Amino acid sequence: MNATKPQTRARPKALTAEFVAAPFRWLARHQAGPGLFFFCLTLAVLAVLAGANLSPSVRLYVAGEVASQEVTADRDLLVEDVQGTRARRDQVAQLQPAVFDLSREPITALRQRVHEIFLAVNHADPAEQEQLRWQLAEALSTEITERTLSVLSSEELQTLVTTRALPWVESRLAEGVSADTRIALQFKGGVLLRDLGSGGETLRTDLQNLHDLRSVVSELSQNLKNETRASLAVRRTAVLLISPLLSPTLTLNREATDARVAEMTAAVEPVFYRIQKGEVVVRQGERVSREQQMKLQALWARKGEKVHLATVAGVLVTSLLLGTGMLFSPSGRMGSAVRQKDLFFVALLLLVFALMSKGLTLLGQRVLEQGAALTPEVLAFAFPVAGAAGLAALIFSARRYCVTGLLLAFFCTVLAGGGLALFMFYFLGAMWNTWLVTRAQTRQDVVWSMLPLCAGLAFVWLGATALGGHVDPAALAWGLLAVVVNAMLSLLLLFALSPIIELCLGYTTRFRLMELMNLEQPLLQDLMVAVPGTYHHSLIVSNMVEAGAKAIGANSLLCKVAALYHDIGKLSRPEYFIENQFGGRNKHDKLAPSMSALILTSHVKKGAELAQQHRLGQEIVDIIGQHHGTRVIRYFYQKAVNQGENPREQDYQYPGPRPQTREAAIVMLADAVEASSRTLVDPTPARIKGHIDTIVKGIFAEGQLDESELTFKDLHKLGENFHRILTGLFHQRIGYPDAARPGQPDRSPDRDAPKCGEKGAEKCPEKTGDKSGKAAEKSGKKADGSGQPCPACPPPCPASPACPACEEPQPPMPCCYGTLDGGNGDGPMKADKTGKADRADAPVDAPESASPEVNAKPSKPG
Repeated sequence: MNATKPQTRARPKALTAEFVAAPFRWLARHQAGPGLFFFCLTLAVLAVLAGANLSPSVRLYVAGEVASQEVTADRDLLVEDVQGTRARRDQVAQLQPAVFDLSREPITALRQRVHEIFLAVNHADPAEQEQLRWQLAEALSTEITERTLSVLSSEELQTLVTTRALPWVESRLAEGVSADTRIALQFKGGVLLRDLGSGGETLRTDLQNLHDLRSVVSELSQNLKNETRASLAVRRTAVLLISPLLSPTLTLNREATDARVAEMTAAVEPVFYRIQKGEVVVRQGERVSREQQMKLQALWARKGEKVHLATVAGVLVTSLLLGTGMLFSPSGRMGSAVRQKDLFFVALLLLVFALMSKGLTLLGQRVLEQGAALTPEVLAFAFPVAGAAGLAALIFSARRYCVTGLLLAFFCTVLAGGGLALFMFYFLGAMWNTWLVTRAQTRQDVVWSMLPLCAGLAFVWLGATALGGHVDPAALAWGLLAVVVNAMLSLLLLFALSPIIELCLGYTTRFRLMELMNLEQPLLQDLMVAVPGTYHHSLIVSNMVEAGAKAIGANSLLCKVAALYHDIGKLSRPEYFIENQFGGRNKHDKLAPSMSALILTSHVKKGAELAQQHRLGQEIVDIIGQHHGTRVIRYFYQKAVNQGENPREQDYQYPGPRPQTREAAIVMLADAVEASSRTLVDPTPARIKGHIDTIVKGIFAEGQLDESELTFKDLHKLGENFHRILTGLFHQRIGYPDAARPGQPDRSPDRDAPKCGEKGAEKCPEKTGDKSGKAAEKSGKKADGSGQPCPACPPPCPASPACPACEEPQPPMPCCYGTLDGGNGDGPMKADKTGKADRADAPVDAPESASPEVNAKPSKPG
C-alpha cells in the first residue's frame, strides 16, 4: 500500500501538466501564428462592435410637449412603470394579513386572580371587612359594597363562577380575544393568528366574528342569564368579578406584520412597458403622454452608453467557444491542421459580412424614419449569409464550413440586433445552401440550385417567423420578396467571389476541382498520350478513392482529382516505370539499385513541382507529396543487399511526409492496392479481399497512417469499397465457341477476320503439320486444310517467351511483373502452378511482416 501512494499522488500532477501542455500542442499542430492572431483579433473587434452604440441619439420630450419629429425604437426594450409598480405593491400590502400573537398567559392569570380573591374573602377577619372592601375595589376598579362583599363570600356565587362562568370565559379567550375589534378590521386581508405556544398559524378572514373584551363581557352576562337560575345579584356580582380581570389574548405584532408586507411587495414583479424594435414611440405633432415620456427616457438612457461591456464580454466568449470548432473533429479529437490562410479567410469573411450586416441595419433605421414600408426586419432577411457559407463550403470540409456558417449566423444576428428567429433563419439557410453547393457537379448545377434554395429559404423563413408567436399576413409578401433577393445575392456571391478567392488565396474550390477533372486538361492529355499505363492506373485509383471517400465522409471530389494527378511526376522519365514499358527492355537492368531508387522516388518531387506550375492547388500538391509517405522501395533495397552492399533504408525511402489528411491516406491506400493487384493471377473475389487486407494492414503496421484521421472503422469501409471496385475490374467472361453450331450463325470473334493468305491475316502454321508450328501456310489455309482463319496468338508467360503459332515474341502480361516503386507495377513476378503470384519481391509499400515473400531474392527485371 505504501508503494502505491506516491504513484497516486503523482497522478494529479501528471494530469495537470497534460492539461497545461495540451493547448500548446494544439497550437503547434494547427500552425498558430499571424493567422490565429488575426482570427482572434477579428472576433474581439466584432464583439466590441456588437456592444457599441452607433445609432443616432434620441430626442427627449416631456409629458405635455408636442413632438417636433417622429421617434422610433431601434431595439427591443422593457421600460419600468414606476407608478404602476408602486400601485401594485400597495395593493399587495393592503391585502397582506396582519400578524396577531395568540397568548394563553391571560387565561392562566385570570384563573389565578379569581382564586386569590375567593381565598381572601373566605378567610377574611370580620374586623378587617373595611380593609378587604378597599383592596377589592382597587383590584376590580369598582365600588364594593357590603352586600357585594357578602355575595362574593356566598357559596352560590363561588360555585357559579368556578363551574360555569370561568370555563366559558377561558374557552372564549383560547379562541382569541382582542382589546378592540376595530384594530383588526382595518386589515382587509384578514388576520393571521400565530399561537406563541405551539407556533401554528391560523388565517382569520371573518373579522366580524372576531371577539373583543367588550363583546365577551356582554356574552358572559347573557349566557349566565339564559343558562343558569342564579339571582340577578349573583349574576351581576359574577360579571363584576370577572370583567375587570379580563385581558386580551390577541395582540398586534407590528414588526412581524411589516416584515411580511415587505417580503410580499418585494416579490411583486415590476410593471413594464414593452418597446418593440421598429415601434413608433411618438409621432410628429403628437402631444407626449406620461407613458411615452417614460419610453423616451428609457431609450435615451440606453443611447447614453457608448459601449455595453456586458454585451461585449458575452459576444466575445461565445464566439471564442464557437471558433474552437475549427480545431476539433466531432469525435473530440484534434482535426486536420488549420493553415494560416484558412484562419485569414474565415476572419475576413466574418469581418466583411458582419460589417455589411451592421451597415444594413443602420440603413434600415434611416429608411424607417422616413416612413417607408420597408422595415429593418425585411432587410435583415434579405442579407445573403447563405452565400457566405456557400463560399466556405467550396473550400473546407463539412466540419469547418459548418462552424464558419455558425459564426456568420451568430455575428450577423447580433450586429443586426435580431433574435432567435433571425439566427435560426441565417444558420439553417446557410446549411441548406452548403448542402446544395457540395452536391453540385458543375457551375450550371449551382445556377439551377437557386430554385431549391429559394424554396428552402422560404420554408425556413416561415418557421423562424412562427417562433415569434404569429405570422403577419401583411408582411408575408415582403418576407417572400426578401427570401428571393437573398437567394439571388447568394448565387451572385458564389460566382463573383470564388474566382477571386482562388486567385488571391490560392484555394482549390469545388469549381476548380470540377474543372481539373476535365480530360482536356493539359496534364491529363500528356498522361493519356505519353504514359498511357500510368493514365489507366490513375483512372482506376480515382474510382477507388471516390467510392472510399464517400463511404467514410471524406472529400470525395478532392480525392478523385488528386488521384488523377498523383503520378504526373512520371512524365519526366516514363520509361523507368514498368506500366509504361510495354514489354520493352527494362532500363533498371543496367542501373545500380540506389540509382533506380533515386529515379523512382523523384517522381514524387517532380509531380509536386508540375502541380505547382500548373496551379492545381496546394491540397493536390500536398497529396502528391504524401501519397507514398516515407515507405521504403523494398525491391531495390533487397537487390542491393543481395549484391553485397550495405545500404541504408533512408537512401531507399520516399521523401514523404506521411499522409496528413484522410484524403491523402485514402489515395495512398488505393494507389498501393491497385498497383499490387496487377500481380494477382486468377484474381478471384476471395484473393482480391485477402490481398487488400494484406496491403492495408502492412501500410498501417508501418505507421504511415499515424498522422491522418483514419480510424479502424474507416479502414474497414475503405477495404470493402476497394474490393467492390477491383472485383468489377477483374470480372470474368464466358469463352466464345470456336465454331457455330449447325443451324446457328457463327458468333465467334474471328468470324469476320481475314483468312490465311489474305491481306492482314495472321501467320499460319505450315501445311506439313509441323509440331513446332514454325512454318506459315502460304496458301492462306491452315495445316489441316480447313481454310478457317488463324487463331490469335495467345499471350505468353515467362515459361514460353514466343508465340507457338507465329514464332514472334509477344508483349509480356502484367501478371508477369511485380512492383519496383511500392505499388506501381515495376517489379518482375512469375506465376507458380497453384495460380498464385510468386513475387520476386514484395511491394515496396508492404512491410516485411505483411508478406512471407518480402525477403525473397529479386529476379531480373524485364
